[in-house]
Amino acid sequence: MIEIHNIHKSFGGKKVLDGVSGVFETGKTNLLLGASGTGKSVLLKCIVGLVKPDLGSVTFDGTYFTNNKLDIRQEIRRKIGMLFQGSALFDSMNVEQNIDFPLKMLTDMSRSERMDRVNFCLQRVGLENANHKMPSELSGGMKKRVGIARAIAPHCTYLFCDEPNSGLDPQTSIKIDELIKEITEEYGITTIIVTHDMNSVIEIGEKIMFLYEGKKLWEGTNNEIMDTSVPELKEFIFANRLMRNAKKMEDEEREEQQEQEKQEQKQL
Repeated sequence: MIEIHNIHKSFGGKKVLDGVSGVFETGKTNLLLGASGTGKSVLLKCIVGLVKPDLGSVTFDGTYFTNNKLDIRQEIRRKIGMLFQGSALFDSMNVEQNIDFPLKMLTDMSRSERMDRVNFCLQRVGLENANHKMPSELSGGMKKRVGIARAIAPHCTYLFCDEPNSGLDPQTSIKIDELIKEITEEYGITTIIVTHDMNSVIEIGEKIMFLYEGKKLWEGTNNEIMDTSVPELKEFIFANRLMRNAKKMEDEEREEQQEQEKQEQKQL
């Protein structure tokens, strides 16, 4: 579990995060939702320690991370896996070498042990026998899978994903969402996903924090979000025709079911 309390951050006098607090649960896909420029990525960077907040604290499973001793922060960082927006694979390394990189840097495994772990992670993300392919030979979805394999290779406890569906087609996006959710549940990882993709929200949004102009305006689940009364969130959700139509159909089905229940009660 990761807890954040009263996080503030400004750049050049411009307030980017304004007192954000919340809890990200273990074994669940926790989503940071919002439009571009709302502070999602900055908050993620504050949590992982890439940016120091001006005020506030971050706690990993009860251990303070912000302003703690260097050795404690480094120990927590060893448990963090990152899936970057563009996958961030090393172009000069093949798939196997990319996944092996954090194992060489962060563990004392022998080469044989590392290769076993590399092959296990490749199998887990559905890329068996892709060891010697270069990033230039991979599709966008395959790059994301390699990125996930690299993130979980050192047995991460915390997984951070920055726009994991960026640049992917809808079908591939769904598969990547499902893979992240499966791995989160299977290994009991605390996963935080930065996204503005409503498909991800509907499919895997077990816990969602909505940011607007640096503030947390709403928190809930994918089962609750469509019925929100927060104007800014409603505007974000129903910005496209597809979501408006989906909401209309849901309301009509609900009204039809309620009417049917009334008729059945009358007959009784």
